[in-house]
Amino acid sequence: MNTSALILMVLTQLSVIAITGYFFYRVFTTPPRPEPDSFSENDPE
Repeated sequence: MNTSALILMVLTQLSVIAITGYFFYRVFTTPPRPEPDSFSENDPE
C-alpha cells in the first residue's frame, strides 16, 4: 500500500469517527422535548 493511500485511508476513518462522535454527543446532550399532557383534555374546566 502506498504511503498516500494509507494517509488517505486514515484521514477518512478519522473524519467518519469524528462526525459520528459529534452527532452522538449532540443526541446525548440535547434536552428532551416537553411532551404534551395527554390528560389535559380530560380535565374539567
